Amino acid sequence: MSTQIFRTPQTVLYGKGSFEKLGEEASLRGKKALIISDQIIDGLGWTKKAKANLAKSNVETILYLGVSTEPTDKFVAEALSLFQKEACDLIISLGGGSCIDTAKAVAVLATNGGYIGDYMGADKLASSAAIDHISIPTTAGTGSEATDATIITNTTNDVKMMIKQPVFMPTVAIVDPVLSMSSPQHVTAATGVDALSHAIEAYISRKAHPMTDMMALSAMKLIVENIETAFTDGEDLEAREAMALGSMQAGMAFSNASVCLVHGMSRPIGALFHVPHGYSNAMLLPAVLEFSREACVDRLADLGRIFAKGSEPLTNEQAADLAVESVKTLCVNLNIPNLSGWGIDESLFKQSISKMTHDAIASGSPGNNPRVPTVPELEDLYLACYHYQFAQKEQVK
Repeated sequence: MSTQIFRTPQTVLYGKGSFEKLGEEASLRGKKALIISDQIIDGLGWTKKAKANLAKSNVETILYLGVSTEPTDKFVAEALSLFQKEACDLIISLGGGSCIDTAKAVAVLATNGGYIGDYMGADKLASSAAIDHISIPTTAGTGSEATDATIITNTTNDVKMMIKQPVFMPTVAIVDPVLSMSSPQHVTAATGVDALSHAIEAYISRKAHPMTDMMALSAMKLIVENIETAFTDGEDLEAREAMALGSMQAGMAFSNASVCLVHGMSRPIGALFHVPHGYSNAMLLPAVLEFSREACVDRLADLGRIFAKGSEPLTNEQAADLAVESVKTLCVNLNIPNLSGWGIDESLFKQSISKMTHDAIASGSPGNNPRVPTVPELEDLYLACYHYQFAQKEQVK
């Protein structure tokens, strides 16, 4: 086996109450923190609690609450300007993947300079260490707190830039399931299927290796067994904790094994039609698994047996089929719409297929898929996804 790499944050704190350790961790790394968050999280009181916790440890705070959509280069520039103007020496992200990804970009640009797009495709490698970054997710989905990638939209050409270098890895991840309990049901669903897609893609990726397999398998089991409970009863702390842990493990897995076709196709949809990342991944996952099945039967079989819960012996072919059908049913039970159901104009979507296909391939992610699509196959798959029917709705238990 050739040399494999497995990178994670320097420190990971997780479990109920870990949020209370923020001040302690921050005081080890800086005296004045820029908290990058959004208006929703601020309205829920989490930024106020973070500031109070930090004050107890004598860490000053400045707030940036401008993250209002998927992360863009404009948010990065605004937050960076505030960081520099206020002479901060630490960054804290508090929110979903948009806040965390914005913070990653600011942490790197603060010490390396330039435009964030310069770092796409390793055109420019960061030569200096990033500012210390403490990431605190409030959703169980993106896993961004434990990855060395950031996705920032270039607002000039509507391209989601997937930027991946070790320097983007947060220094500390604090994963407290209590923070995700305030997530609305639709966010729980979209981010949960997003996390599942991370785990599945890491497991079937051509770049998978034993360390990523271990994390991906654990994540798939945690998510499959708890996502519907977290969806139907957001106050179930045990389910929320399992989802938070599964999401982080999935993040660690795909950060090191890379994502595949779902993410490659998803980013252009998000950039052009402003579909949140979790939803666009969830909309595509069943169709892409169906497309990929023949090239990864044995791996999908492992997922199928998680869904089967050991009820009866299955051949790999049967278990792979069960995996695909179970993901379809899960999307229905969680009220995930297809692209048509989201409200994307069909004629505009069809006109955009050529650009989306080009941008998806340019991202590199489709090349990690077990079955790598040709350009015509990818165009056909986009078209099929627009009206794709998941399954008949089952009664959620």
